[in-house]
Amino acid sequence: MLTDKILTLFSLLFSYILYRKKYKINPSFRFNGYFIRFYGDGKFYSGDNSYIGFYSYVNITRGNQVKIGADVSISHHVKIYTSQINAEKMITTGIKENVYGDVLIGDNVLIGANVFICPNVVIGNNVVIGANSLVNKSIPDNCLAGGVPAKVLKTFTC
Repeated sequence: MLTDKILTLFSLLFSYILYRKKYKINPSFRFNGYFIRFYGDGKFYSGDNSYIGFYSYVNITRGNQVKIGADVSISHHVKIYTSQINAEKMITTGIKENVYGDVLIGDNVLIGANVFICPNVVIGNNVVIGANSLVNKSIPDNCLAGGVPAKVLKTFTC
């Protein structure tokens, strides 16, 4: 039992080292928990003092990028995707076609637990995304957004 836990911990820490090397991750970016997965052949950029929490996934398809600004807090169970199936086309025509796009997250952003961020989304600076939200459209600077789909709930004057 203890051996299994040690091996699991070792493999997780080793995978974070590999992620840092593969995606050239900023040294101040923190993997804040276990079972965080990065996959794909796209580009990843992060500003200073940002982190991602337990059980989060970052999908970065080739030709796309995920940019995370400075001082960004990404809670646990967050999914960030640069590709997804075009559901409307699949339902209306039966054809499964992928949609691709970058995900850009500004500075001083807090992303709550269980948030799903779709391709082609820009989240502005000074933003809070509430837990359990589906972010399928861009969110402007200086606001609180949440819901399914996410919408601006409050705007801040900075």
